[in-house]
Amino acid sequence: MQDSSSERSPLFQPIQVGALRLPHRIVMAPMTRCRAGAGNVPTELMARYYEQRASAGLILSEATQVTPEGQGYAGTPGIHSDEQVRGWSRVTRAVHDAGGRIFLQLWHVGRISHPCFQPGGARPVAPSAITPSGHTYTPEGPQPFVEPRALKTEEVPRVAAQYAEGARRAREAGFDGVEIHAANGYLIEQFLLDGTNQRQDRYGGPIENRARFLLEVTEAVLGVWSAERVGVRLSPRGKFNDMSDSNREATFSHAVRCLDRYGLAYLHLLDPLPDCPFDNPDVQRLAPHLRPLFHGPVIINGNFDAEAAKAALARGEADLVAFGIPFLANPDLPERLRRRAPLNSPDRSTFYGGNERGYTDYPALAQAQP
Repeated sequence: MQDSSSERSPLFQPIQVGALRLPHRIVMAPMTRCRAGAGNVPTELMARYYEQRASAGLILSEATQVTPEGQGYAGTPGIHSDEQVRGWSRVTRAVHDAGGRIFLQLWHVGRISHPCFQPGGARPVAPSAITPSGHTYTPEGPQPFVEPRALKTEEVPRVAAQYAEGARRAREAGFDGVEIHAANGYLIEQFLLDGTNQRQDRYGGPIENRARFLLEVTEAVLGVWSAERVGVRLSPRGKFNDMSDSNREATFSHAVRCLDRYGLAYLHLLDPLPDCPFDNPDVQRLAPHLRPLFHGPVIINGNFDAEAAKAALARGEADLVAFGIPFLANPDLPERLRRRAPLNSPDRSTFYGGNERGYTDYPALAQAQP
């Protein structure tokens, strides 16, 4: 039997997010799955995967590189070629035919790449020539990160324009909007945080300068899409990809205040609860502090289950909650949460790369018994 209390839960209340009226507040988080085909083109299998999850209030696609220079992992899709647009068109058509809504996440990894992914074997680009610690995974196996090449001042606007071109192609592919990926230690966040930005020009130094690239990218994308179809993702506590900052609260408060001026569809905060892989126990959760600074809808993400999600909404910390791994393993996650039904267990060995196993073969909830 369906629990009538679930209908009263804030998770299942409709909400206006930019141009879209969503039937509930359960969002599918962006999740890299590394199953794109040759040329980083989305496949029919990917279309099936997203179609299965069309009951999400909103699907946020996996991170999608806006330029060949932006790739850092094998099997990740792009949005910079006609073939990729055609591939993504199959995905958006499948989602829309199933009654869903989907935004494309625009991505550039910056220094979190390797010459094997770069045109001509070049070094990856970054705000400063600071080598991240650790290794990256290449088709030849794990390789240490290399020292990136610092972008010249005159090059930075060209990179911002690549996000706009990706946004244009996303519109051509039939997406309902786009999300600017400014989180998780990738290029935009590399400019934003002082641990990775040691520039002496207009893009470095005080936070007003370090936030400039984020705002220029946002304005470039807003030249393609109206603000009501653009979101931005930040990870205010993230240390993933060797990230650090001397004053995160001040840095992200400034960034959020600036973004608030644009009237965006939403702000997406990766601010995990404990025990999430992206958790940073050295920094207090910042979502409660940042929420009052943004006057549009806020999506929160990071190790939430149904009860934690309801509590976050009740506290006013966010307006919607994005679920990652639970959506990966449960294509009908909203219905399972509505019925308080058991969840499928995820198979971590199939998270990245491979075929339909652990991708499109997770079973949907059986028909409810009378």
